[in-house]
Amino acid sequence: MGDLVFCILFLRWYILIMIVNDKSMAKLSRPLEGVRVIDMATVLMGPVATQILGDYGADVIKVEPPEGDVMRHAGEARNARMGPMYLATGRNKRSIVLDVKKPEGRQALLRLCETADLFIHNVRPAAMRRAGLAYEDIRAVNPAIVYLALVGFGQDGPYAERPAFDDIIQAASGLAGLFVRAGYEEPAFVPANLCDRMTGLAAAHAAIAALYMRQRTGEGQSVEIPMFETLAQTILGDHLNGEAFVPPIHGAGYSRLLNAYRRPFRTSDGFIAVTPYNDKQFRSFYAAIDREAQFDADERINTHAARARNYDVAYALLSEILRSRTTAAWLALCDEHEIPCQRVNTIEDVLHDPHLRSIGFFQEMEHPTEGRILQMRPAARWSGADISIRRLPPRVGENSVEVLSEAGFTEAEIAELLARGATTQPQPAEASAAPTAAAVQH
Repeated sequence: MGDLVFCILFLRWYILIMIVNDKSMAKLSRPLEGVRVIDMATVLMGPVATQILGDYGADVIKVEPPEGDVMRHAGEARNARMGPMYLATGRNKRSIVLDVKKPEGRQALLRLCETADLFIHNVRPAAMRRAGLAYEDIRAVNPAIVYLALVGFGQDGPYAERPAFDDIIQAASGLAGLFVRAGYEEPAFVPANLCDRMTGLAAAHAAIAALYMRQRTGEGQSVEIPMFETLAQTILGDHLNGEAFVPPIHGAGYSRLLNAYRRPFRTSDGFIAVTPYNDKQFRSFYAAIDREAQFDADERINTHAARARNYDVAYALLSEILRSRTTAAWLALCDEHEIPCQRVNTIEDVLHDPHLRSIGFFQEMEHPTEGRILQMRPAARWSGADISIRRLPPRVGENSVEVLSEAGFTEAEIAELLARGATTQPQPAEASAAPTAAAVQH
C-alpha cells in the first residue's frame, strides 16, 4: 500500500514539474529584455542598429522631431511618412516626438535618459554639443549610461567635421574605385546602402559589448562608430595583399576579387554564378563535362596555388565553357556534383524564392494604418529565445504620451509639452501598431 501511495505522489509531482516546464518554455525570454534604448538615430545606419537591438528584445524608444525621421519619406508609400524603407527598420520600436530645439523637449529627453541603459544617435557631434546632448550632458543625468555615437569619420582626425552618406563612404573607402580595378570602365556605386548597413551592424555589436562590459564593471562609457573606418577596415581586409607587410612585398588588391571575369557568367539563355573554389570542386566540374584530362594538364589552373596566380585564366575558361548550355542545365549539373552555383535573381525572384518562402522569412502582417504589409523576420535562429516581430513600425509620435507617462511625467506636464509643441501625438482614432496574431508566414 505504501509503495502505491509513493508512486501516486511521485506521478503527481512529475506531472506538476512537466506542466511548469511547459509553461516556462511557452514564454521564451528575449536576450536584451529589460534593456531600454533612447534612440535618436536617423536615416539608415542608426535605425539598422536599433532594429537589431529591438529584435533582440530591447525597449527601443525612437525619439523623432515633429516632422519625423527623414527616412520615412523614402520609397513608395500608402500614407505620408510611412514609406517602405522606414517600415523595414522601424519595427520593435516605440515612437515619441521630442523637439529638442525647445528647452522643454531637451529636458524631457534628459529625463528619459535618467533610467535608460543606452543612448544612440547619428547626428553630427558638433550639433549634439550645441543642443546640449553630448556625452557629458547625458552622463550628468545617468553616469552608467552607454552613449553610442555613429559618425561619418573618426572625430580625432582631419575629416571629423565632414558630412557623410553611403555614397560618400563608398567613394572614400575605395569601394567605388575597385570597379575599375575589376575591369569596368568607370568607378561605380554598389546599388545598395552597404556602408550604412555595415556600420549599423558594427554599432549593434558594439552596443551589446558595451552593455555586457557595464554589467561586469558597473560603468558606462562613450563609444564612437565611424562609417569611414568601418568600411576601410572591411575593404582593406580583402585587399591589403602585399601591403600587409612592412615594407610592402607587392601591391594592394586581391586578384580573385579583382578579376575582370569575376562576374555573373553568361549562359546560352541567361546568367549564372558558378564558383568552384577548391581543387575538388574544380576537378568535379571539369570531370562532369568530360574535360578532366584538360584540367589536369593545364598547370595554370590544376592546383589552388596555380589558380591563385592565374585567376584571370581560370575564370576566362569558365566564362567560355558556360556559354555552351542553358542556365537550367548548368544548375542541374552543378547541383549533382556539389559545385556552388546559383541563378542570377532579380529582386522579384528573391521575393518569391522557394527557400525563403519555405522557412517563413517573409511575414504578412496587418498594420492598423498601412493595411497588409510585408516584414522580413530576423535571419538568425535561436533555440531558446524569442526573436520575433512584437511591434509593427509606429507612426510619428504614436507612443509619445505612453512613454512620457512611464517616465513619471504627470498629465499636466504632458499637456504642457503638447501645448508648447515640444511633443506631439497622432490622432487617437487609430489603433496601436502591434502585430496581429494572424500574421501570415510565407
